[in-house]
Amino acid sequence: MAADHFGFTKLVVGDLETAADFYTSVCELTEMARVDAEIEGRPISEIMFNATGEGAATFVLLAYNGAPAPKAGEVILGFITTDVDAFVSRVVAAGGKVAQPAVRQPEHGVKVAFVRDPEDHLIEVVELLQR
Repeated sequence: MAADHFGFTKLVVGDLETAADFYTSVCELTEMARVDAEIEGRPISEIMFNATGEGAATFVLLAYNGAPAPKAGEVILGFITTDVDAFVSRVVAAGGKVAQPAVRQPEHGVKVAFVRDPEDHLIEVVELLQR
């Protein structure tokens, strides 16, 4: 398996609980965790769901707290890597930019950075920390 791989999709929603109810009932997803954090200084809340099969990517619902519902079609792409700093360097070298530098979040077992592609799409890059 490659060191970098597609790991998750985040769907930005206006009403986190209504969306969670919909996806758990329609897709039979099971909740894995909830996170309150910030992206580029904006407070967010997320609900992460368990993967639906071995090796499958995970699905995450994300709401920007206090913001109106987003336009349909917006997502945050998520990539899992063994070296977040190297991944971020490759983004910059390829014409992207750093939106939020890498930060260790040991309480979640990860190191996370946010980058933007040349068309300004937001990408979250996650390195799993050794426990």
